[in-house]
Amino acid sequence: MNLPLRLSGLTKIYGGHAVVNGVDLAIEPGKCHGLLGPNGAGKTTTLRLALGLIAADSGTVELVGHPMPGEGNTARARVGVVPQIDSLDPDFSVRENLLVYGSYFGLGRKEVEARIPELLDFAGLAGKEQALVPTLSGGMKRRLTLARALINDPDLVILDEPTTGLDPQARHLVWQGLRRLIGKGKTLLLTTHFMDEAERLCDTISIIDQGRIIVEGSPRDLIRQHIEPQVVEVYGDALADWRVCALDLCKRCETAGETLFCYTDNPEPIIAELDKQPELRYLHRPANLEDVFLKLTGRDLRD
Repeated sequence: MNLPLRLSGLTKIYGGHAVVNGVDLAIEPGKCHGLLGPNGAGKTTTLRLALGLIAADSGTVELVGHPMPGEGNTARARVGVVPQIDSLDPDFSVRENLLVYGSYFGLGRKEVEARIPELLDFAGLAGKEQALVPTLSGGMKRRLTLARALINDPDLVILDEPTTGLDPQARHLVWQGLRRLIGKGKTLLLTTHFMDEAERLCDTISIIDQGRIIVEGSPRDLIRQHIEPQVVEVYGDALADWRVCALDLCKRCETAGETLFCYTDNPEPIIAELDKQPELRYLHRPANLEDVFLKLTGRDLRD
């Protein structure tokens, strides 16, 4: 069976440094697969290799059943891409942007015009077909870029941080649309810095760091396998003094900025002690994918 995307031993070296270092990845059809990692982890280079935009130093890429980059044009005709940065033509209207982009795939004008109403509805842009790109808000431009990526009815859609810059209402609209695509049998490859987005949408997640896949699994499995089930976040002026007490009450704690994260199987003793400390504030919540991500990749800022 041809998978939408298969990477085997993929390696790319720049300046003597392996930016992508032996990556193996197999994406199942009809699923959403998340590729997560801090800045500089190798995500964007991996996507460029997968699309045949650059050649690997070693390893192989099969994109919708075609070896890359040798059969890149054939493969990319069945792929939709939402890049990090919008590349809409500012001189064209919404409708003209879709018509021109459709022509890149050899689609006839009537075929593209027939698809435009559905795509604009999907992106929440119905009634905007004659609007010029400079008159659109940043969120509208992002949603138009998403609609444009679907113009060729792709089997695989690669989404590189698709909801960056969107307000909460627009993010939920996009999430709803992406779930509809999965329901229609489309395959999605998603990169995002929003852990709640990955947790909501992805069937499987691969976390990449320093060019290597370090873990892979469903969001639920990753949380269960790599993190304590309960978290108490503690804030306040007396935090430094109370941290010594926290070490005796929880399995593990970490400090990030002005917040102490207490990871535990049983939060009740921690909460009981915090209730005696009026100068401290706290938030009790279940562990989530962001906790896993930070545990595995660290809390240090990446440039």
